[in-house]
Amino acid sequence: MPRYAFQVEYDGAPFAGWQRQKDHPSVQGALEAALAALERDVPSIAAAGRTDAGVHATGQVAQADLQKDWEPFRLSEALNWHLKPAPVAIVACARVPEDWHARFSAIERRYTYRVISRRAPLVHEAGKAWHLRGAPLATQALQQAGRHLLGRHDFTTFRATLCQAKSPVKTLDELTVEEIPHAHGAETRFHLRARSFLHNQVRSIVGTLERVGAGAWSPEDVRDALQAADRAACGPVAPPEGLYLTGVGYPDDPFA
Repeated sequence: MPRYAFQVEYDGAPFAGWQRQKDHPSVQGALEAALAALERDVPSIAAAGRTDAGVHATGQVAQADLQKDWEPFRLSEALNWHLKPAPVAIVACARVPEDWHARFSAIERRYTYRVISRRAPLVHEAGKAWHLRGAPLATQALQQAGRHLLGRHDFTTFRATLCQAKSPVKTLDELTVEEIPHAHGAETRFHLRARSFLHNQVRSIVGTLERVGAGAWSPEDVRDALQAADRAACGPVAPPEGLYLTGVGYPDDPFA
């Protein structure tokens, strides 16, 4: 059966996460329903990562095995037609080898987390960023604190208690903080890159760093929290609506 890779964009707000669920809408369920409108008995699809409820994506990657030899552009157009009105879109499609896998062939995942600081409620970006009503976060302090997390560490402190990963040891390859001009306020974006992440690792890191940016913690407090290897040492977990899966890297980019 021909295998296809899809680059998928979605608004996570109306979904209970990526993974198919019996009684709740999911991104996987929406995509599989669109595939079923094209072919019968399409096997279950796989994704590079399972995003939680409310988490968005601009660069999720999924795969599907189909019976027909589709031209990739026509396949993406057909799927986008059948995905309506769900806030999900196929932004790229490619034919890939049968041994290629969206999850296991990936060599990195990239996430961005958005924080908007302003007094007034968010209107156009409601549900698309973490809204803080205090002063803008201190970028220099955030960058200093983030450097303590780079490299290979035991990230138990920043791991959900129900995380199913075999080991809490991960290598964080990038953690950069960006200031973005924003009307009537300020936006801070956190960019993180690693081969793989623990469950809730990004949101736990951002929630902890927010304490530094707000002046409640020092950058050294983040270092101490990491070294504690204790979930109780973590700061608050940032809400899901600010998190975006922005890209997945492969040895050979199927969408190049």
